[in-house]
Amino acid sequence: MKFRRSGRLVDMTHYLMDNPHRQVPLTYFSERYHAAKSSISEDLSIVKEMFEAKQIGTLETAAGATGGVTFIPRVDKSEATTFLNGLCERLEDPERILPGGYLYMMDIIGDPSLVQSIGRIFASRYRDGEVDAVMTMATKGIPLAYAVAAQLNVPVSIVRHEHRITEGSIVSINYVSGSKKRIQTMSLARRSLKPQSNVLIIDDFMKAGGTIRGMMELVSEFQSTVAGIGVLTEATHDEEPLVADYVSLTKISQVNAKEKTIKAEIGNIF
Repeated sequence: MKFRRSGRLVDMTHYLMDNPHRQVPLTYFSERYHAAKSSISEDLSIVKEMFEAKQIGTLETAAGATGGVTFIPRVDKSEATTFLNGLCERLEDPERILPGGYLYMMDIIGDPSLVQSIGRIFASRYRDGEVDAVMTMATKGIPLAYAVAAQLNVPVSIVRHEHRITEGSIVSINYVSGSKKRIQTMSLARRSLKPQSNVLIIDDFMKAGGTIRGMMELVSEFQSTVAGIGVLTEATHDEEPLVADYVSLTKISQVNAKEKTIKAEIGNIF
């Protein structure tokens, strides 16, 4: 079946956005639409122009017999700033304060639209980091990790406190919980992460950074490298954080449980 150019452009755009960071040979599109490669190249030029004009991302082209085109998602600074300012306003809702000064975050982590936008921002930030896998700690970090991994087109490695028999053999380490100063254990299934991987660590909340520090040590147990650390929300802490090099989207600088006030601002991403 032959497709008109308008049809090809719609389907091609949809396919590329569903398969980010994946090199697609021109022959694939040529066979998919029964069109000449010259026509496919012209179509891709149109798609690239639109992606860049709307700041959705860009298309990278590799020449040669094994070459093709790759869609790289991107979020520009102005779009990210607008989104994060709105996120900070939501974080400042006084009803978010729980007993003990904790903050309720599940309304954000449980919102698919918000999580997808957060994933795009992190993926845009680390698009050149050659990330092989995204790692997070169960359970609240899982939706964020999958959102980021979907945009980078890489698998997710889920670290747990408990061992599940369905995950097979595991690698476990002991670490010091930064806020509670307790020795805890975290584990990762051996099959969950390939050795020599570049790992992007994603977490929903960071205070002292003990959990993230533990994940960094777990990455080294797999002879792998930390490609970056992304945190949805960081909180001010009296002590020096255990993690120095990280990217945060938002920052909680003040929580007053008595007066029911929260002060939130954009994190260090910019």
